[in-house]
Amino acid sequence: MNKEIIYTNEPMEVGEVVEDFLSSPEEPIPKKSKVKVTLELNEETIRFFKVEAKKQQTSYQEIISVLVN
Repeated sequence: MNKEIIYTNEPMEVGEVVEDFLSSPEEPIPKKSKVKVTLELNEETIRFFKVEAKKQQTSYQEIISVLVN
């Protein structure tokens, strides 16, 4: 399966230049405004989200927020 690489002096095609579409690391990331809401969930559901959040190293509130969106 290891094929020998054969190098040639053929010219390479130049691709299209794409302008940088990412903001610079110095620019602050705008935060989305959030609104507090009250949501009643049973203890089993909260335990589930807390376990999943620990696995993903995030907060259980963040997981619920992503699911609601």
